[in-house]
Formats: sequence, structure tokens, C-alpha cells
Amino acid sequence: MVHKILLDETAMNRALTRIAHEIIEANKGAKDIILVGIETRGVPLAYRLAEKIKQIEEVDVPVEKINIAFYRDDLEKKYAQPVTGESNVHDINDKTVILVDDVIYTGRTVRAAMDAVMDLGRPSYIKLATLIDRGHRELPIRPDFIGKNIPTSKKEIVHVRLQEIDGENYVLLETK
Repeated sequence: MVHKILLDETAMNRALTRIAHEIIEANKGAKDIILVGIETRGVPLAYRLAEKIKQIEEVDVPVEKINIAFYRDDLEKKYAQPVTGESNVHDINDKTVILVDDVIYTGRTVRAAMDAVMDLGRPSYIKLATLIDRGHRELPIRPDFIGKNIPTSKKEIVHVRLQEIDGENYVLLETK
């Protein structure tokens, strides 16, 4: 197996800072935004984005988390025994919900997250922020805010490692 570091900690931080600025610009500020992290690694990324937005705009942006396990259309393929967690999303009506995830690949996770959000209320907008876009979409879903586009083959795997979960910060491309 061949491993290549795509983003080190500094590059990851730079990408998140850029995403925060893009979110603020696209929404003309930070009012009525809710960041919703898709479990697992989308949650700490959402908290990091909220902190960066606070540094820039001096506004506390709410961060929520959502578990999409039972909304997936490939549940039987992905999990032998699905892991369930409580989604924690409140008062999204008439807000701009920004879904946050680490990697977008086929688009199925995002579709499931949108279904979960719609079951909880009626946001004005749903937008997507992702640290890595690796291509290979199976559904017509496109991120609004992207940290880095990484063209990959289907044989490659992108691993996002976050301090809050893994004890380190980097993005790795693994080629089999």
C-alpha cells in the first residue's frame, strides 16, 4: 500500500479558515446559520468552523450533530449491525443549515443527512461544507464549500484524521 499526505495540520487549518470565510460571504454574515455535523468526523469539523466564524464575525454559530445511520439507502451493505446515535438538531425552521462532513464521495451520506434534516423541520436553505471532495458521485449532489478537491480512483481511500477523534490532524490518501 502507498500512503500520501494530502493535507497536514497547517493545510487543514488553512482550508477550514477559507471555508469559514466563504460561508460568511455566501450568507452575508453569520446570522441564522446552523452548522450540522454529520457523525462522526463532521461534528468536530463543524465545531472548528464555528470557532473560526466566531473569530471572524464575533457571532456564536450553533453547532448540532446528526446521525444518519437509518436514513442510508445502503444500510445493509454498510453496517452488519447499524450503530445508532441520537441526532441533536433543534429549531432549524427558516435557518440556513450547513451540513458539515469530512469527505464527499458518492453523495449517499449527504442525501441521508438531508432526509434527516427535513424530518426535523423546514430550513430556508441546506448547504454543504466538506473538507475533501474526492469525486465519483452517484447522486447529483455538489458541495457549496470545499476545502480541497482530490481526484481519486475508486481503488483509493481518503482517511481524515482529527485530533478530537484520532489524536492527530491530517488527510491521507491510501492506494492499494
